[in-house]
Amino acid sequence: MRPIFDITPRVSPRLAVWPGDTPPSRDVLLDIAAGDTVTLSTLRATVHLGAHADAPSHYGAGARAIDQQPLERYVGLCQVVSVVASRGTRVEPEHLVAPIAAPRVVIVTGTFPDADEFNRDFAALSPRLVDWLHARGVRLVGIDTPSVDLFDDRALAAHQRCLEHDIAILEGLTVSHVSDGLYELIALPLRLVGFDASPVRAVLRALPPAPLSAAD
Repeated sequence: MRPIFDITPRVSPRLAVWPGDTPPSRDVLLDIAAGDTVTLSTLRATVHLGAHADAPSHYGAGARAIDQQPLERYVGLCQVVSVVASRGTRVEPEHLVAPIAAPRVVIVTGTFPDADEFNRDFAALSPRLVDWLHARGVRLVGIDTPSVDLFDDRALAAHQRCLEHDIAILEGLTVSHVSDGLYELIALPLRLVGFDASPVRAVLRALPPAPLSAAD
């Protein structure tokens, strides 16, 4: 059995969401403990919940909704890369010391350490880094912060470069317990028709003895 590393924060009413967005809540409609035949719950929350996949329609007019995203972007060979990043700054290509060896990259900044406590000074990606990753064949980028852009960047510069290059985005990952290196990523979005994002259960699985091809 290959080890599986869960890189999804716990979803509870304590989970921090973007200021002004809808936090998770649970409404119990039926409860076995109260004598009902089943327990039945309703979840209310933003689709940008914890670990989530942004749809291009989130930041591009007329772009694909999350149900239209190619699923192969979210499954396959992935590289975890830690960087030394100051809070409130953007990660540049020179911050990545390891050569890129996979079409999916998860960048670990360590600047959003507690998923239950929203800090606005997290690090983000530079547009130049997105261009640089695209030139190396990257089709998905993930980050351990709520956004690939800085909190106060209304232009969404990194999002727009991802849109230009058709790079899929994962945000809100918890990766501090995972060592740098190559893994298999599984982070499928829900088939939410017309939606601008979807929560994912993101995991990294250790590679089999015969590594997956970089083209997978």
